[in-house]
Amino acid sequence: MRTIEDIKLEIERATERRADLYHTLSQAHDPVPAAELKELEAEIKVLWDEHRQARVTQRFGDRDRIIKRARLEERLARAA
Repeated sequence: MRTIEDIKLEIERATERRADLYHTLSQAHDPVPAAELKELEAEIKVLWDEHRQARVTQRFGDRDRIIKRARLEERLARAA
């Protein structure tokens, strides 16, 4: 998994490119930049999802270990 800082840098680069594309499209509509903008929007969304996941993992730990611990606690509660 990439670090939060690496993800933020990539988000910043993609956001700057998006601003350039919006500027280009404000001059005149062109299907090529419009298609690139659509792809870039999807990429930015994925990057933000990855950023959120990295923050959660950093704060709470690995997802699989959390689930394993919760299942163990659930079994202990049922047995009691």
